[in-house]
Amino acid sequence: MHHPPSQPQPQPPSPPASRPQTSDPSAAEEVGVGPWAGPWPEGDQWDPELLEHGDRRNVVDAYRYWRHDAIVADLDARRHDFHVAVENWGHDFNIGSVIRTANAMGAAAFHIVGRRRWNRRGAMVTDRYQHEHHHPDAPALAEWARDEGLTLLGVDNLPGSVPLETFDLPRRCVLVFGQEGPGLSDPMRAACAAVLHIEQFGSTRSINAGAAAAVAMHAWVRRHVFDQRV
Repeated sequence: MHHPPSQPQPQPPSPPASRPQTSDPSAAEEVGVGPWAGPWPEGDQWDPELLEHGDRRNVVDAYRYWRHDAIVADLDARRHDFHVAVENWGHDFNIGSVIRTANAMGAAAFHIVGRRRWNRRGAMVTDRYQHEHHHPDAPALAEWARDEGLTLLGVDNLPGSVPLETFDLPRRCVLVFGQEGPGLSDPMRAACAAVLHIEQFGSTRSINAGAAAAVAMHAWVRRHVFDQRV
């Protein structure tokens, strides 16, 4: 189901407290907002601990002071129809960056293929707001996608790949990314309905895996959220 781009718009009775001004350099590096100023707002989405002590999480302003489960529930009502899958054979640090972008672009879920454990530092805790699935190998992911009616699309600059810029991305799909360096594995390439590459115009052979994932996800957003042909 298509959901128009929007941000949640809670209507608190008073504005949140701004970050206090201080000459302490360590305090100046704090992110987020301090304790709520004024009477507390009413509603099940608000977290008493955050209202009392402040909200330093990596969330948009509209979700400040919200409970974690309330944020996830609100996102679930607005997620898009594409998924993201990453092969995890070498504990690639870029996986975290891919997941962080998947959160920002409103992906339905992210999938880890291969090793279950992955480096979460680059995700900046955004994985807590997404739905995570694990698949032991490419055939397992392909079977899951078939059952869900999703098209597997690899993103890699391989011989025979087609330009992402001219490919009509289907609404219900899984964008699959390989790890930095080796790229997509042979079994994953075989499982994908198509492999797409991002056109490049410089001297480098490839771009960073995290950057490529961001370009591909935004291409889906432009096609299915902003393109009036839909």
